[in-house]
Amino acid sequence: MDSWNPAGEGVLRLPSGRLVRGRGLRRPLPEGLTPTFAVHLLGASPPPVAWESRWLRWPDFLLPADRPAARAVLSETWRRAELDRVEVACAGGRGRTGTALACLAVLDGVPAAEAVAYVRGHYHPRAVETPWQRRYVMRFAEG
Repeated sequence: MDSWNPAGEGVLRLPSGRLVRGRGLRRPLPEGLTPTFAVHLLGASPPPVAWESRWLRWPDFLLPADRPAARAVLSETWRRAELDRVEVACAGGRGRTGTALACLAVLDGVPAAEAVAYVRGHYHPRAVETPWQRRYVMRFAEG
């Protein structure tokens, strides 16, 4: 399967080489390849898309409403990023998306204490917006 453009805007390359595009749903869909799988991190049900997707109820500036479901979906997302074009998206593309990307980095072997910095350095400098989102990443590593 074609992969995301590694130099593409908003595409995070995990240490394993997996590529995951982060995106803010308030912005238009980028030109080029569309995802084959997406995770939408929103407080309300997202609009339908033409590709397979999962919705995690995750209110803005907060944490996932169902943490075991979030772990399951993020684990699936990490596995699928090996072969699929995966997108993780919230409304703005920074807080919830950055938090989810940091959790994917933990699953990929980045130490939890370094995951937020990794995502800020490789995705967006303001990713993971709140102290509780940073704590969530640390606790995500604990299972």
